[in-house]
Amino acid sequence: MIALSDIEAALTRIRDSIYLSPCARSETFSQLTGNSVHFKLDNLQRTGAFKERGALNKLLTLTQKERDRGVIAASAGNHAQGLAYHAGKLGVKAQICMPLTTPLTKVSATRSYGADVVLHGANYDDACEEAIRRGEEQDLTFVHPFDDDAVIAGQGTLGLEILQQHPDIEAIIAPIGGGGLIGGIACAVKEKSPSVRIIGVQPSRLPSMKVAIAEGKPVTLNPAATIADGIAVRRAGDRTFPLVQHYVDDIVTVDEEEIANAILLLLEREKTLAEGAGAAALAALINHKVSLIGKRVAVLVCGGNIDVTLLARIMERGLVKDGRLVRLRVHLPDYPGALHQLTGILAKHRANIVETSYDRAYYGVNLGDTAIDITMETRGPDHIAELLSALGADGYAHERVL
Repeated sequence: MIALSDIEAALTRIRDSIYLSPCARSETFSQLTGNSVHFKLDNLQRTGAFKERGALNKLLTLTQKERDRGVIAASAGNHAQGLAYHAGKLGVKAQICMPLTTPLTKVSATRSYGADVVLHGANYDDACEEAIRRGEEQDLTFVHPFDDDAVIAGQGTLGLEILQQHPDIEAIIAPIGGGGLIGGIACAVKEKSPSVRIIGVQPSRLPSMKVAIAEGKPVTLNPAATIADGIAVRRAGDRTFPLVQHYVDDIVTVDEEEIANAILLLLEREKTLAEGAGAAALAALINHKVSLIGKRVAVLVCGGNIDVTLLARIMERGLVKDGRLVRLRVHLPDYPGALHQLTGILAKHRANIVETSYDRAYYGVNLGDTAIDITMETRGPDHIAELLSALGADGYAHERVL
């Protein structure tokens, strides 16, 4: 198990090559949660995530012979980019195995840093098995994304930075995948300031570390999909588990809608782009999964490499959840001018129509009538209630489409 001295040495080793990310107070989320909330923005690293800390520390601890042979890793994206980028700067050849489901933006970025990318398997575990096989076959040095002492120590430098930036911090909330990040942070922080609470967050679909703590040992979970793909790890690390067991105070879970909403809130309120794993810690805080009131809290926003198509879907679903986008199905007579009368009512109440769709054969439509689905931008739930009331008052049969 690593010690504080390992993390302090890692910080000295990587300091000149890693961006000292800000840990700025958010007035919006401080008011919203009743705490003094500070976002540690490691999504601003060169490769868009904290992972390059551990990857660089590992590379710098390799022997010259190991560097000459080259390195190989398995990753859902962020470890891949961090390792590829710093390996390229150090002149070390890197090969990365990534799951077939990895977002294109992460695959493209990894290749742009000079690494040889191999797409293999349905998830991280499949890719990891392939990386280990290739590493043994080609005599490459395997760099584990989380279950490696040098990698854990590198990630732990985040904890030292938070304490340097806010010595009075009372709690830190961090996402958990395999446990490298929170294991390193917890060791660093608890050894220097034992009173600080360390809280981990996992997706409810893959709570591998939470299950491991409950069972007293790492357990392999069944595969599951989550928008927090960066922490979609089926089994907690053997090296990270004792660190989490010893230092972490609590582990909570968040569901997919909560993560998606946190991504949207960060983008809209903080002008900060986070991927699913990067927004998980905030999701736990704003959904009251942690019992923190009146505390000085550091929330890790540790990755921003989100696929733009997924982001578009998240934004749309978030608008629906907030009541700012609604779809209504309205029954009306099928004759010239009927639609004009309907849209006149909607215009009077200042709803902006973005899409319409007619149907004359389904939804129980009478002969001579039609049903029209209308998607509109609104000001929120009260505005939707106003629209429904107006349509009812004018005799339109209608329903909200969910």
